[in-house]
Amino acid sequence: MTPTPDTTTTTARRAVVVDDEQALARLVAGYLERDGFEVSVTHDGSQAVGVLREVDPDVVVLDLGLPGLDGVEVCRQLRTFSDCYVIMLTARAEEVDTLIGLSVGADDYMTKPFSPRELMARIAVLLRRPRRPAPAVAAAARPAVEIGALRLDTDAREVHLEGRLVPLTRTEFDVLAALASGPGRVFSRQALIEEVWGANWVGDEHLVDVHVLHVRQKLGDSAEQQRFVRTVRGVGYRIGTGE
Repeated sequence: MTPTPDTTTTTARRAVVVDDEQALARLVAGYLERDGFEVSVTHDGSQAVGVLREVDPDVVVLDLGLPGLDGVEVCRQLRTFSDCYVIMLTARAEEVDTLIGLSVGADDYMTKPFSPRELMARIAVLLRRPRRPAPAVAAAARPAVEIGALRLDTDAREVHLEGRLVPLTRTEFDVLAALASGPGRVFSRQALIEEVWGANWVGDEHLVDVHVLHVRQKLGDSAEQQRFVRTVRGVGYRIGTGE
């Protein structure tokens, strides 16, 4: 089936549902449409990349197990041209699937079967975190945070390391920015969840660990060095000194 976006309004947010379970895809699309989204649906990973380029969505609900290209490869290609929010769906609860999916830039994941209402709640939380600040906020420029060779510009939502732009996803940036907002403060997983996902978010707190892992990898850091993100055993994380 060739997906056809609903173009009844030009102001609605756009969503793409990619799942080879057609009944489930229709169900999720229905919930999104009732919430005011323009929705495109596709059931094949190979077709999905073209649909995503054409639609330029705000959010993607992406199944891990797809014919053609799997969800990991679709997400990998998506991240070369879009920083939209991605929620990965998987029928397999093994941690390795979750880690693989998030490692290519997914913002959240849900294991099937799931509640469509919970999915919509998670999408709402993600969309409350816009990539750029409102004009009134941007007008009062905030100084960039410098941690050794790392420079974090909150207003531009950019991170540079030794002058090189680091391509963080929205969620990775938000996790790093939250830590940098409180030098010396130790953030528990729950505290970071509230800072980044919001107090009403429901899910696995270990999602924080996955995003911290990816931030470290992209900054050329490690659990041993901990130059930029330090683990406080039994408590959580805090920003490092860059050394």
